[in-house]
Amino acid sequence: MKVKLWGTRGSIRSPGPETIRYGGNTSCVGVTLSDGSLLALDAGSGIRSLGLALAAEPARLHILLTHLHLDHIQGLVFFAPAFRPQTEIVIWGPSSPEASLRDRIARYISAPLSPVEVRELPCDVSFRHCPQTEWEIGSARIRAASVAHRGPTLGFRIDDGDSSLAYIPDHEPALGADIDALEEDWISGLGLARDASLLICDGQYSDAEYPDHVGWGHSSLSHAVSFARRARAGRTVLFHHDPMHSDAQLDRLGEEAAARWRSLGGAEGGIELAIERSEYELPARVGSAVPAS
Repeated sequence: MKVKLWGTRGSIRSPGPETIRYGGNTSCVGVTLSDGSLLALDAGSGIRSLGLALAAEPARLHILLTHLHLDHIQGLVFFAPAFRPQTEIVIWGPSSPEASLRDRIARYISAPLSPVEVRELPCDVSFRHCPQTEWEIGSARIRAASVAHRGPTLGFRIDDGDSSLAYIPDHEPALGADIDALEEDWISGLGLARDASLLICDGQYSDAEYPDHVGWGHSSLSHAVSFARRARAGRTVLFHHDPMHSDAQLDRLGEEAAARWRSLGGAEGGIELAIERSEYELPARVGSAVPAS
């Protein structure tokens, strides 16, 4: 399984010289399964670059949406494969009693917010609610579960052979409580992340910022690190960077995360901050994910 980060920022795009190293695009992760199947996790502005990187040939692509906040779907209308009639796209997302997944997404891909309507997309597109049980896409088993974030929000676990990816980008695992003192059943998302080869999880706020944002659905740095240790993840990538955090600030947060990780007994290099365009190849052995670049 190969993983590439196409957008690592949260809330709103933040392009500029002060964010150039970690990236300014919002959430999108590309996954190539061992059988060649293609997945996109979320469709923030980063999916535009993913679409441009795909060859203009017949393809089947699955897009798994954790939730429908704008920073996770705003790239759909700029996704080049969606405008190719030979492309088949299956969009998966959380169910809601309010409306179908298609109708909720159509509120964005419609006037006055978009020049095109969902029904006008030339590709073969379908919309499916994520099952409450595991399902298969290509060579992988997919599991979705609700996590603590405003609105219907999912985290995903992808198991392909003996390697596993847990993706929980918008997530408040302890809701302001002391995560180190909580029993495991009270930690949101822990079941998805447990023993994952690679864990991509929310680390939006510094510890100083978090008290002003309790209940907003995002994690503090120390909570994110403790969550990863409790999950026994092989390698952890902290994701969904705050749009106000510059590269210099993220450098400092990365140093703090590494120091806390070591203090909790984590191995050197087991945690890092997400950098746009980074690539990871997950080997068969759990706990030995190595970055390709």
